[in-house]
Amino acid sequence: MPHLPAATHRPFVETVEPPGAVAAVALVLHGGKANGTGVPKNMSLSMLRMRPIKKQIAAAGTAAGVASWLLHYRVPGWNGAAADPARDAHWALSEIRRQHGAVPVVLIGHSMGARAAIRVADDSSVVGVCALAPWLPPQEPMPRLFGRTLLMAHGTRDRWVDGRGSYQFAVRAKANHPDVARFEVRGVGHAMIRRAADWHAFARNAALGMLRVEPLWPLVTNALHEELPAGLRVPLEVPRF
Repeated sequence: MPHLPAATHRPFVETVEPPGAVAAVALVLHGGKANGTGVPKNMSLSMLRMRPIKKQIAAAGTAAGVASWLLHYRVPGWNGAAADPARDAHWALSEIRRQHGAVPVVLIGHSMGARAAIRVADDSSVVGVCALAPWLPPQEPMPRLFGRTLLMAHGTRDRWVDGRGSYQFAVRAKANHPDVARFEVRGVGHAMIRRAADWHAFARNAALGMLRVEPLWPLVTNALHEELPAGLRVPLEVPRF
């Protein structure tokens, strides 16, 4: 059967809602590929690798009123100027406001999803972004980050998305916005399979910390307080409580 044209697809979300009123939302954005207008696969690796992150955030945040949403895109590709995942992220942010009002939102994205998260970071509901192995080409525009926190993590052996791109973007961002920090996950690549527990714990703490549900790790707060060029190549070491 031929793929449907992109215009007929619809984004949708998997959600875990708290039992009471929603006080905040963690919106999770999965990765994809540079180009693609076919029907996305619900069981793709890009989707599967984000479900544990959504699950951890939900487990730790639901009691505090945090809803966890995982966005399914209309199409699997970024598709150049169309920036389709960013358009879908804007739709999800509008849907959050429609359902829950002007609650604070954090965005957690991997690879292409991290690019989409950063692209829509200046939305009025967004208070922070956790960008995991973000795909950030040199020409990627800089959003208005005033009043928002940007936390990034990148594997030092990422052969799919060069970590130099996220570092250079972080330098540009921190030059004008102090609440930026970047961490290096030593010895791992792009897929977040090695040291998966560390990636998941970092994403959970970043999300719930930016929502002020739990304290950010001292490693994170210290990096945020650093002046350029420090605070952007910090080895990720997960606290062992």
